[in-house]
Amino acid sequence: MRATCATIHLDALRSNLAQLRGHAPGARVMAVVKADGYGHGLERVARALAAADAFGVASIADGLRLRAAGTHQRIVVLSGPDEPGDLAELRRLRLDAVIHHEAQLDLLAADTDPRPLRVWLKLDSGMHRLGFPAARAREVHARLRALPGVDPDIVLMTHFANSDVFDDAMTARQIECFRAATAGLGGATSLANSAAILGWPAAHGDWLRAGGALYGMSVVEGRNGVDFGLHPAMTLTTRLVAINRVHKGESIGYAASWQAPQDMDIGVAAIGYGDGYPRSARAGTPVLLGGRRAQLVGRVSMDLITIDLRDHADARVGDPVVLWGQGLAVEEVAAHAGTIAYELTCGVTRRVLFAEDDRAA
Repeated sequence: MRATCATIHLDALRSNLAQLRGHAPGARVMAVVKADGYGHGLERVARALAAADAFGVASIADGLRLRAAGTHQRIVVLSGPDEPGDLAELRRLRLDAVIHHEAQLDLLAADTDPRPLRVWLKLDSGMHRLGFPAARAREVHARLRALPGVDPDIVLMTHFANSDVFDDAMTARQIECFRAATAGLGGATSLANSAAILGWPAAHGDWLRAGGALYGMSVVEGRNGVDFGLHPAMTLTTRLVAINRVHKGESIGYAASWQAPQDMDIGVAAIGYGDGYPRSARAGTPVLLGGRRAQLVGRVSMDLITIDLRDHADARVGDPVVLWGQGLAVEEVAAHAGTIAYELTCGVTRRVLFAEDDRAA
């Protein structure tokens, strides 16, 4: 078997949920578990986050998986229905639907099922992706409340474009836009994603939508989840499978992109982009070898990476290598690869073994 393993720290998930609740004690928390729980495993994450008030998913199919696993909380399909048959399935599975487009209003207006469907009305306050224009908030809200197949207790929501910048004028404008558009409508509100939970108290509202922060990740530039009191929920590991001596001037890996500056040992570890480790990771990207830092050299290949062992004279074949997680922030690795932490955890592939760790974070 390949030595690659993603260990999911269940208590870290629970600890992160509690930490986020502490930022807005009066609010309820939707745990966003789309993309298979940000790569951590949908059902596994939902079990660990049983204290969440609701779960957010990207599709009805994910809602089905959660119900089959015994999840009883509210489950919100964040993109809502796409076709008439979706409405019956939403009701059968007791799923909430986000309504963000005129076509969805038409589906609901043509629906003859009188069973009330719980909906969240999404308004565009400046993200310009999904949502009704904020100026239409009252009109659309009234249309939804007039439909017999819609639960009149409608949650009002929006999404931020740049909330990971804590002094950003755009987010302040979005908050004001949303507040003005929904004034007097009543009902619960939901504005804050992970970054806004951490850095925008004015956006907390009645429902927090916690995503990456639940998994111990930050999208705030230059800061890691641990800076906010969060714990990494995934540690990705492998082992050294070879140690080779190379001479000064010899190149390492595909395209001969890195040359040895001196006679030295190179470690080869069993992980690559076939496992979800980013091919874009540059020479100098950190790993932990035997608990101490080392650096990538050469290109990441499908199955293997190569590691500079000049500061690891005691390295041996079989030694553990941590790619990210406990002791090495995934955000730091992502920065070296020109991406964000979310993409790395979501990209771990099926050939990686998953294990669970339930020790205290």
